[in-house]
Formats: sequence, structure tokens, C-alpha cells
Amino acid sequence: MSRTASKNRAAVLGSPIAHSLSPVLHRAAYAELGLTDWSYDRFEVDEEALPGFVEQLGPEWAGLSLTMPLKRAVIPLLDEITETATSVEAVNTLVFTEDGRRVGDNTDIPGMVAALRERGIEQVESAAILGAGATASSALAALARICTGEVVAYVRSEARAAEMRQWGERLDVEVRTADWAEAERGLRAPLVVATTPAGATDVLSGAVPERPTTLFDVLYHPWPTELAARWSAYGGAVVSGLDLLVHQAVLQVEQMTGCKTAPVAAMRTAGERALAERG
Repeated sequence: MSRTASKNRAAVLGSPIAHSLSPVLHRAAYAELGLTDWSYDRFEVDEEALPGFVEQLGPEWAGLSLTMPLKRAVIPLLDEITETATSVEAVNTLVFTEDGRRVGDNTDIPGMVAALRERGIEQVESAAILGAGATASSALAALARICTGEVVAYVRSEARAAEMRQWGERLDVEVRTADWAEAERGLRAPLVVATTPAGATDVLSGAVPERPTTLFDVLYHPWPTELAARWSAYGGAVVSGLDLLVHQAVLQVEQMTGCKTAPVAAMRTAGERALAERG
């Protein structure tokens, strides 16, 4: 089932990395797929150490998952980068080909699309993004695939607003920016994507409409957020950060192992169990 008998190692790199759920998800996939000789580890690696780490890897390495702060730092080390990763200047997946080439991809974007599709969201007329930054740009790239109209980004500064408008132009998405103080209005959009750090959207939980639509909250621990809990209580659909984590990992497993279909259910169950153990 694997790409090659000689390639059976993978890992996630980043700093900090101890909290990463990637080993749990990937190992669950290997177990379900019968890849008993495969291993997946985590390594604390920062931007300065990344080139040396990659250079010393042997032929047994199939791929790497990359988290902050390495998603852009890895780009100069690549032989090839996919159009998806290029679109947001961020690589979260490095695959080592049979001939030794390093190919960079971004599975966060199609992972977001897949997580929404799993909940029946194939297309929306408009959307709201809460926050700005790296995750928000990935959200915009995902919305470029499913949103037919305007995306309103609620941000805290004009500098962030300018960045989001620039990303919109680059990704061919109609982006309008608004001040964070007006974020309550965004909760009435057909799709709301919250990309902010933990606690940032708590203040909005009291403004959830009586008939909420769909909320995609990229956080997964602690879960649920106050906003997600209120959204669910009012009957709205909620897509979580764990859903995103699972679907982007599914694509990584498929690319690294060569297996055509990674076990979504087994990976999600393993992730939920790991989060429950963290309390």
C-alpha cells in the first residue's frame, strides 16, 4: 500500500511542538491502514535549525508536516511548490519523492474545503472572516473555491485590513474589510470563519442570532469556545478546528504514503480521545 518499502518515516516540525496532535492522527491512520513499519514523530525545530534538519534526513523519509514558524521558512529549501501553497506563500506539507526531490504543498486550504463539505457546505453566497493573519489568508483561499460573492473580514487595525484586501486581490476574492468593533454584524453571514486566538471571540457569544447559519471555528483546544457553544445551542452548524486538523492530515497521509484513501473516522476518533485526555 505504501509508496515504497524504503520510505516509511515522517514527522511534524515546529516550535513549540509538544502540543501537536499530528502524531496522534498520523499514527492512527497508519494503524488503520496496516502500515506497521511506518513511524511518525515530532521534533522541536525553529527557523534557524530547519535547513540543517532537512539536509541530514536519510532516504527512509517520506515527508514532513510543518507548523509555525516554519510554513514560509521551508520554501527556499524546496525543489517544487504547488500552486495551492504558492497562493498563500505557506507550506505545511513536504513530500520527498522517489528521486529525492522536495515538493511543498498546503493541505490546510483543501482541508478547510473538505471539512465544510463534510457538513454539507458546498457553496455559499457570502462569508465573514473574524480576524486576520496566516489562518485568515488560508481561509480566504478556501473561500475562493466555494464563495460566489463578497467576503467581509473583521480586523483590529488598518494594517491588517490592508493585508486582507491584498490577499483578496491575489486570490481573486471580493474582500471588504470592517473594524472589529462591528464583528457582531458578521455573525449573520451564511458562513462565519473565526480565525482568532483563544478567547478573542468570547465577547461575541451574546450576539449569536436566533437562527445561526454555519460557524467554522479553527480552534480545537479548549473546546468548545464560548462562541461555538452558543452557536450550537441555537441550532447552528459548527465546524471545529479538529475537523480542519483531521482533513488536512488526511491529505498529508495520502501524499506521504501513497494510499488513496486515509481513514477519516479513525483519525478523528483518535484526535477526540487525545483532546479528552488533555482535559
